[in-house]
Amino acid sequence: MDLLWRIAQVIIPVFLIVSVGWAYGRRTRPDLTTFNRIVLDVLSPLLVYTALAAKEFRWQDHAVLLGGGAVLILLTGLVALGVARLAHTQARSLVPVVMFTNCGNMGLPLALLAFGPQDFGAAVALFSISNLIHFSLGARITSAHARTRDLLLSPLMVATALGFASALSGWRPPDVLFTGMRLLGEAMLPLMLFALGVRLTLLRREDVPRGLLGAFARPLIGLAVALPLAWALQLEGNARAQLVLFSALPPAVMQFLLAERYRQEPERVAAMILLGNALAVVFVPLGLALAL
Repeated sequence: MDLLWRIAQVIIPVFLIVSVGWAYGRRTRPDLTTFNRIVLDVLSPLLVYTALAAKEFRWQDHAVLLGGGAVLILLTGLVALGVARLAHTQARSLVPVVMFTNCGNMGLPLALLAFGPQDFGAAVALFSISNLIHFSLGARITSAHARTRDLLLSPLMVATALGFASALSGWRPPDVLFTGMRLLGEAMLPLMLFALGVRLTLLRREDVPRGLLGAFARPLIGLAVALPLAWALQLEGNARAQLVLFSALPPAVMQFLLAERYRQEPERVAAMILLGNALAVVFVPLGLALAL
């Protein structure tokens, strides 16, 4: 019962905010274009920088976890490639959906509630590693014509580089400035959950059949890879739990933006991502049960 109560304490606030966003989206159909730009250009970079540059974050303490996260992403991609061939579906559509999790919109709030502020920097570092691979290798998988240089020079990637530089050097802005930066960045957490709920209103009944493969493959392959990987890396405690939860998350919303940009079956990719995030109500509690 204690485990069930702990899982409930983590998922209920998250899905409550998503539900409010869904209800609001159903009623008003808001345009999220400006919001998305603010999140990508301002809030996400500030959140990433302040988490990585914080005095309590020591990257050396999380090096094995971060390496495990990178290996997890690559191994799930290899398994997804085999699944795409067996299912006779386009690998450029399926593989990135399985490789990259929604570790921003959903993963960061979940990690904060599950592991507390003391280990939140590790979750942000995993998010940063995932984005680095997503904006480089992931973009190239989506399209051979992807211009990864533009993606890697985005504000989010610049903030990631500066954050790790601050963690290594120990230099950071004065506390009076750093506190304001952190407050603004942390505002992103509930807002991204709210926006995810709004996006789920776009899921249609006809999207379910073409979205099933990616929606189920993402968390199932992730968990199948993460559990033995955590054992092989001898991860324990919160480090193991972070990797397992990371592996059980739904597909990354960012992948739809890449699929749309490079015209790689955007409707099919959107169906997989939206359905996968709707099914998070099943797989996130499963991931938390295995993690905790």
